[in-house]
Amino acid sequence: MAAVIRLARRGGKKSPFYRIIVTDRRYAGDGSRLEQVGTYDPRQQPSRIEFKAERLAAWLKRGAKPSPTVAQLIKQSGVQLAPDPAAGETS
Repeated sequence: MAAVIRLARRGGKKSPFYRIIVTDRRYAGDGSRLEQVGTYDPRQQPSRIEFKAERLAAWLKRGAKPSPTVAQLIKQSGVQLAPDPAAGETS
């Protein structure tokens, strides 16, 4: 399955609010989603970005690709993604 992590707009006219969702790339435009992994509220100062870090890490590990905007929000929020224990450290 080709999953994508993207924004889904909510809120009224001139008052945007976004949910950060995981959806199947083949059906990205129909509004269906697999899971909500966070929210983004650009109206607050500073903008409020919240992630469910465990779920986000799980989807990224499964191969879900974030959209360019979501990738920027992940970097901006500084969310700490748990390292993969199976990878192990080699020194």
